Amino acid sequence: MRITRRTLLAGTAAVLAAPAVHAQATRRLNVFGHRVHKTVTAGPGGDIIEAWAKENRVDVEWVTFDTGPLQERLFREASLAEGAVDVGFILNTQATPRIASLFEPLDDFMRQAPIEDRADVFPGMLKGLTVQDKLYGLPFRHASSGMHYNEEFFQERGLSGAPKTIEDLAEFAKRTSWTRNNQPVVGLVLPGVTYPNVIDIARAWDGEFITPDMRVVANEAPMVNAITLLRDLFVAGAFPRNFASISTEDVNVWMQTGRAAMVINSMGRNSIYNDPARSQFPGKFKTTTIPISREFASKFEVAPAKVEFWGMAIPKNTKNKELAWGLMRQMLSKESTLKAALNGNGPVRNSTYDDARIKEKLPFAEEERKVLRVARVPMPAFDNAQRAADLFKEEAEAAILGMKTPRAAMDDLTRRTQRLLQG
Repeated sequence: MRITRRTLLAGTAAVLAAPAVHAQATRRLNVFGHRVHKTVTAGPGGDIIEAWAKENRVDVEWVTFDTGPLQERLFREASLAEGAVDVGFILNTQATPRIASLFEPLDDFMRQAPIEDRADVFPGMLKGLTVQDKLYGLPFRHASSGMHYNEEFFQERGLSGAPKTIEDLAEFAKRTSWTRNNQPVVGLVLPGVTYPNVIDIARAWDGEFITPDMRVVANEAPMVNAITLLRDLFVAGAFPRNFASISTEDVNVWMQTGRAAMVINSMGRNSIYNDPARSQFPGKFKTTTIPISREFASKFEVAPAKVEFWGMAIPKNTKNKELAWGLMRQMLSKESTLKAALNGNGPVRNSTYDDARIKEKLPFAEEERKVLRVARVPMPAFDNAQRAADLFKEEAEAAILGMKTPRAAMDDLTRRTQRLLQG
């Protein structure tokens, strides 16, 4: 069946959000995104596009999907000879050379009409949307990693404050693994040992799985150190016996019900762990940065943990490229980024964290800023990334379960992933 703009939009009519209609509007921009992207453009903090739309006489019409359907529809529409999408939201993990070829490089736009204060945008996000030295998107919403801990548990076990190094974290995890009120507690829990989760620990030694220039370095010291740490905690009973089957939702429950003392996860989870309606320890969870290794304390203040994010891109087949760029510049301005953050968005600018309202809204705001200044995407995007992720999980689980040594597992992972990249 031939897919046309008309048939595609007809198929998505049920999810069309009401357009921002403005008097005397003569042009329309179609934005394909997740529903949360539309939600944070207007709210208690203000509307970030209303004034721009009125000034430019534009109707901004949102078409929203869940993540999977958004990817499918956006990339399909961008593949047509003429598309109906003017601005599309993509994840940093989707910024592969193949996907980037569907979108307009932004470097010329940046030279002719640059975004406000580019240096204020956290550099790891712009780099994450750069493919083969060309910029293909502007970041809009992020999730960055941090460490959450139950302060009540720490105090009961004679610990004061957060661990200052990754080596301290390992000792804290062992100290907080005990039976409390007839319930076993583990010191550290993760939502599985997938590469995005383990890379947060490897970054304590400034480590990588695959470097931005596509070198596989899993068998170098940082990643071997991370796997060894998790193996040691597993043997000590400070890491869950069923770690391989724990989901993100399971982790939330473990923290809320006191089955774990610490977790490395998105900083935004702080509100979930402290939710008085669900948590047995409301107000007791503190969120901080992932500590750096003693070995790298002179290079980094905190571990350069992972950041994952949504970016805005312009399909090559739209006829409204200049107007689309104008909207994206508006949505990334300092004022808009602040308003969106007050509406619940993860801010992508450093200056947003200076605002007193953000500091009040996010008790971990300053800690999150420290991470974002040095944060990097967990792995460069490429077409076989999912297969590489599967290989990582397989070898990491084998090492932590004791089926292989951490060094042997990471050597095997490196060889297998190198063959995958060469193939």
